[in-house]
Amino acid sequence: MRAVIQRVSEASVTVDGSVVGTIGRGLLILLGVNQTDTIDDVDLLAEKIAHLRIFGDHEGKFNLSLLDVGGAALVVSQFTLYADTRKGRRPSFTTAARPEIAAPLVDAFADALRARAIPVATGVFGAMMQVALINDGPVTIVMDSAELRLPRRSI
Repeated sequence: MRAVIQRVSEASVTVDGSVVGTIGRGLLILLGVNQTDTIDDVDLLAEKIAHLRIFGDHEGKFNLSLLDVGGAALVVSQFTLYADTRKGRRPSFTTAARPEIAAPLVDAFADALRARAIPVATGVFGAMMQVALINDGPVTIVMDSAELRLPRRSI
């Protein structure tokens, strides 16, 4: 799974002119599912994101997590995170999971965050969505469950 995580003051997602999900302070998580992803990827990414220290403490240092600040998450599925642009001018999405595999894993990811006491709003899987946000910082981080499994390089 690949996630683009944006620290936000507020964010919302609209489908067909209606707001379907909105949060205040927290994280907007654009989530792509690879065809090889499993529930293990869901748990790994949810745990890492819930405890990711990217909120400022009283000194402004990145010492607080989403859990620490009582923030919420807005989870929006985005298969285009698996775009392959190496050949030609039109991206290929062959490594992105098919909807019948991706949709349950996106739902499971949102549920995994909820199980960690994080309020979660979501978009609508497969719908054309408009996402609005106020990026706080700005702070944007890209995380991939496959890379999280790799051993850390020593310096």
